[in-house]
Amino acid sequence: MTVLSILDLVRVTQGTDARGALDNARDLAAHAEQWGYQRFWVAEHHNMAGIASAATSLVVSHIAAGTKTIRVGAGGIMLPNHAPIVIAEQFGTLARLYPGRIDLGLGRAPGTDQITMRALRRTMTNSDNFPQDVMELQAYFAPVGPNQNIQAVPAAGTDVPLWILGSSTYGAQLAAALGLPYAFASHFAPEALMQALQIYRERFEASEQSAKSHAMVGVNIIAADTDKEANRLWTTQQMSLTNMARGTRGLSQPPIDDIETYWSPTEKMQAMRMLSLSIVGSKETVRAGIAALVAKTGADELMIVSDVYDHQARLHSYELIAQANAQLADAPVSAVA
Repeated sequence: MTVLSILDLVRVTQGTDARGALDNARDLAAHAEQWGYQRFWVAEHHNMAGIASAATSLVVSHIAAGTKTIRVGAGGIMLPNHAPIVIAEQFGTLARLYPGRIDLGLGRAPGTDQITMRALRRTMTNSDNFPQDVMELQAYFAPVGPNQNIQAVPAAGTDVPLWILGSSTYGAQLAAALGLPYAFASHFAPEALMQALQIYRERFEASEQSAKSHAMVGVNIIAADTDKEANRLWTTQQMSLTNMARGTRGLSQPPIDDIETYWSPTEKMQAMRMLSLSIVGSKETVRAGIAALVAKTGADELMIVSDVYDHQARLHSYELIAQANAQLADAPVSAVA
């Protein structure tokens, strides 16, 4: 049975507000804990009215406070937006509050547009320092050294596990060189997935944190009682990507019956290229899709995005996904090959 985790976008929908989105994320995490998911991550995005996780460390704390055992973290913090010591202080504090449960995934993209980048006091050259920033962050989480003049209080000694996130081969090379687990964002940028995984595995060097490579593959999975209903639910995400391409980002929209009336052929091609690895359908369809994806990628873990508009339907989707994955563990090899 493949390890399953969740990346939640903390979507603000046309039927909720930001508080509702945050509470729905916390409720989903509590259910996911019962269904056997390994971890629950949220991501740093800025200047997006439809995503409520900009203050990522605060959202992580809100979710961790509503759960007991599931790992909670950032997938990820866009490290060039921040001084490493600030992130160490934030996630070190989380590790003290919720020991043994906090993850810190790190990306180098801005997570926003160029105007907002300037508001964040970020420049394009910040990304050039990403490897050094990651190593500085590692040092803050390690026990204090004898001649260490700067401490990230209370991070020292918490050894918060770091992950490198990526949608290209750059992150794969860095994760391999530093001996860190690697998460590929194939839920929206699948083109370089196989090449990145190969580079990561071939070049991985064991580290104090990780003795062997660990590859997480991001994937959109939407499950419902029938293939037809799942495909209808999927239109929410398809519209969201279409709106993003149009430059009209807004709140998450309810599903529609015919997506072809919403997008142009060019918009459809662009969106479906980003969604090409998606698994959408009934529990049986999802089970087959998971088996095929794991066989293709050798993923150690799947990070699932189920971008469903209605909260109850989203809960049902994640429950069906967990059930489908559990059935794979019980199936004979010939049945899943």
